Amino acid sequence: MLFEVILMGGTLTYAWLFLRRSSGARLLPAVLLLVLALVLLAHALQMELVRTFAFFVGVTMVIIFQPEMRRSFVSLGSHRLFSSARENMELLEALEEAVRDLSAKRFGALFAFERGMELESYLETGVEIDSTFSPELILTIFHPKTALHDGGMILRSGRIVGAGCVFPISQREISDRSIGLRHRAAMGITEQTDAIAVIVSEETGNISISVGGDLIQGLTPERMTERLVRLLKVKPEPGEAAREKEKGKETQVISDRTATKRLEA
Repeated sequence: MLFEVILMGGTLTYAWLFLRRSSGARLLPAVLLLVLALVLLAHALQMELVRTFAFFVGVTMVIIFQPEMRRSFVSLGSHRLFSSARENMELLEALEEAVRDLSAKRFGALFAFERGMELESYLETGVEIDSTFSPELILTIFHPKTALHDGGMILRSGRIVGAGCVFPISQREISDRSIGLRHRAAMGITEQTDAIAVIVSEETGNISISVGGDLIQGLTPERMTERLVRLLKVKPEPGEAAREKEKGKETQVISDRTATKRLEA
């Protein structure tokens, strides 16, 4: 009996300390594993009090983390394992053009690519949009005088699903004072989800990518696209790649013919 009380007291103390320094979404798997371990231990040692305690903790966690669990089940139910490569490639090409214009005009912008984890809770903080991605629309949304320019834009399956969304701010210690709230929001969303964020600085026009809370700065639009192709595992369709290759050969032949004509002249 005394051992059971000590075990439960230690578990509660550890859980409290863990709660204070962890976010709910990341804490849930650890709590479920702890409850499962307690149930197995109680069953093995025939400790009825601990078994009852574990059941109570499990029910409490289901109630507390109901929103996180709901989002997880929704994410499982709508996981996009076979998203169109052409769709994503077209999006990246349009994004490259949009980012080039945003950078030249010094329009600050923040994009979040949704991947395995849905960003529904962040979408609810902004304005839902269901639109194809176009550079003209992006320039309009992120124009400094529009209502949605300060928030983040969420991209899903090659489409814009939301703008003006509020992303969590990273609390990581950063020595570089030039990193503003837009970059911290990009780091925050990629720390708490598996999203990939693209940032255009309003002050400098610099282009950055954030993945897993890390920041990759000083990118050109072309380098940004190259990295996104690798990160999103986007590959041009075989037919399209062959056409591009043939187009390159044709251009080379035309160039060679032009050079020959010049020599003959």
